[in-house]
Amino acid sequence: MKHKIIIAGLIISGLFSSCQQFEEDYLDAPAQSTIDESVLFSTAGLAEAAIDGIKVPFAETNSYRGRFLPYYGLNTDIEWYTASTSGDVKADLCVYDAKPENTEMNTANNAYAMMFSGIERANICIRGLRRYGNPLPDTQMGQLLGEALTLRAIYYADLLKAWGDVPARFEPITSETLYLPKTSRDVIYKQLIADLGEAATLVAWPNATTYTNTVEHVNKAFVKGFRARLAMVASGYQQYPDGIRRSTDPELSVANMYALALKESREVIESGSAKLETTFEGFWKKYNQEVVTSGGESLWELPFSDGRGRMLFTFAVKHTTNDQWHANGAGRGGVAGPLPYVFYDYDLADTRRDVTCVPYKWGTAVNNVAKQELNALDTWYFGKYRYEWMKRFVTSTNDDGVNKIYMRYAEVLLIAAEAANELEGPTAAAPYLKEVRRRAFASTNHATKVDAYVNALTDKQSMFNALIEENKYEFTGEMERKQALIRWNLLKTKMDEAKVKMTDLKARTGAYADVPSTLYYKYAADNVSLIIYGLNRGENVNPGVDYTAAIWTKLDDAKIASVYKAGVNPDNRQFWPIWKVFIETSNNQLVNDYGY
Repeated sequence: MKHKIIIAGLIISGLFSSCQQFEEDYLDAPAQSTIDESVLFSTAGLAEAAIDGIKVPFAETNSYRGRFLPYYGLNTDIEWYTASTSGDVKADLCVYDAKPENTEMNTANNAYAMMFSGIERANICIRGLRRYGNPLPDTQMGQLLGEALTLRAIYYADLLKAWGDVPARFEPITSETLYLPKTSRDVIYKQLIADLGEAATLVAWPNATTYTNTVEHVNKAFVKGFRARLAMVASGYQQYPDGIRRSTDPELSVANMYALALKESREVIESGSAKLETTFEGFWKKYNQEVVTSGGESLWELPFSDGRGRMLFTFAVKHTTNDQWHANGAGRGGVAGPLPYVFYDYDLADTRRDVTCVPYKWGTAVNNVAKQELNALDTWYFGKYRYEWMKRFVTSTNDDGVNKIYMRYAEVLLIAAEAANELEGPTAAAPYLKEVRRRAFASTNHATKVDAYVNALTDKQSMFNALIEENKYEFTGEMERKQALIRWNLLKTKMDEAKVKMTDLKARTGAYADVPSTLYYKYAADNVSLIIYGLNRGENVNPGVDYTAAIWTKLDDAKIASVYKAGVNPDNRQFWPIWKVFIETSNNQLVNDYGY
């Protein structure tokens, strides 16, 4: 059963009263906790409830649930907001044209504030556990401190990837520290990497304790994998106020950070504490079925209760109305999807393709039963998120309660491959890439699609290029691509390539000359599921009179151009601006960079 995030009522409600970062009255008054911190953080059950309290801001209405997860990570060379041409404030967040006064985001309870609220909660717990909990390795209090350090790092990592430099707060707020200027992200990254190093000594491996038998609690495999990810990001390219570059801090050099990332990822791999699911589709079915047992592919998930969270609500294959699969409301899912060309870049034998890219929606239900309906070429949905794969029938009108996968084992393998390639060469990287591809292809294709393919990557650049593509095939729809492209210094380059690819697809020229312009479809025996002929390259022969033909060419220039707004350079808009409400209440400490 999914773990529910619950604050322990009056016991800790007062403890977190100082989390209202921008409410000076709260900060000047003493915290009215009903239990002294010395009791709270020396009593395991109470301390665990306080750690759960750190997670509460994830699910607040304008936090991750309804603002950060639906928009951050769109648009890239593989994913886009389906209404990118709308020109509204939601589209602005995705097409690299967000303004500080963006009305979707410019609220005092927005994700930016909620992340700092989570950080403040973590700071209070970290201080309390250090003072009163005797948090040693292999103890419950040690596990809780490791989780608090990791949760704080999660909030900060997401602040840094969305806003760049932000204030550094690693102690509970006082009246003297209410207003702080931004701190160089280099300083914050070093703190996070150090914190995760400590956390890794405190938390248990997956399933080593009853506490770590769920991916809704932090475990050692996740901490090490997450630390490896942050090491790669910290040493990568990114937009600083003075331009796009790598960090000049020698501690964050490629040599140091790639070595750390390789060490941490290899330790996860060698531990045997995580593994790829046997099939790609099987993994995503388990995800939608809300299987949260640790020791598999999912390393940690941002936990939502059944009535909170909007992953399917936002990203699922679109359902026009309530139907046989859900009662989550009309028009659920389909807010974003893969770019149209992505389906055609997959190898025909790659089992990830049809799981990831879906060319249909669920139509209007008749007698509560909906049928699949073919979309236009310019509209695809993420098949990784499906109401029809759930075991629980969702009836909430606003939320589905499905978790957000924050990191999975496939990423650890690809980080290991990238770091090994850079430091030791393609031969060292090959086993990790092969493991990812071995799951993607049937065993009959392993000799050609896995072994021969990877063995042909005999130099660092060809291996690196292959890893860029493999990340695309593995993670489309998970909104990890934007940060990866930024750290590779390929954001605008790859997005411009995507525009060219979509233009060629529209015209059926170049690499897409053999993509059919006519699809043929009929319904399967269940009279609900589509059978489609013509999706694959070269399927140009009419399959018979029982099929209906559909001209499949709708992909106009305006939609292609909307990957990013005309006149905007994505490389100069790698981060959102800090919203106006926070600038205006910062006592002149916060300013926006990057031309905002």
